[in-house]
Amino acid sequence: MATPEERAAKRLAYLEKVTAEGSTDPLAWYGLALEYGKGERYDEALQTYTTLRTFNPDYVPMYLMCGQMLAKCERWSEARDWLEAGVAVATKKGEAHALGELRSALDGVLLELDE
Repeated sequence: MATPEERAAKRLAYLEKVTAEGSTDPLAWYGLALEYGKGERYDEALQTYTTLRTFNPDYVPMYLMCGQMLAKCERWSEARDWLEAGVAVATKKGEAHALGELRSALDGVLLELDE
């Protein structure tokens, strides 16, 4: 039976392969960004979220997860930018639950920026 680390490495390899082959499936790119984040490969995660954003700017979950990741790295201005963009997209799409989560995360980032 595979260890959690082996399963994570296998998932990562699969997602890297799928995205490298040119997939525009948002779940593949989102999953890859999440895996990079879990592995503390934050710059690669950010680049992956950015790539996803270029071809699927209405994919709401990426804004929250990228914003939270950037906040974790204390990259407050970048976190604010991603979360504000997510608020705008969630508002446009009428995604109330996501909007609440984005606003809550944004409030926390704005507090850090005010300090």
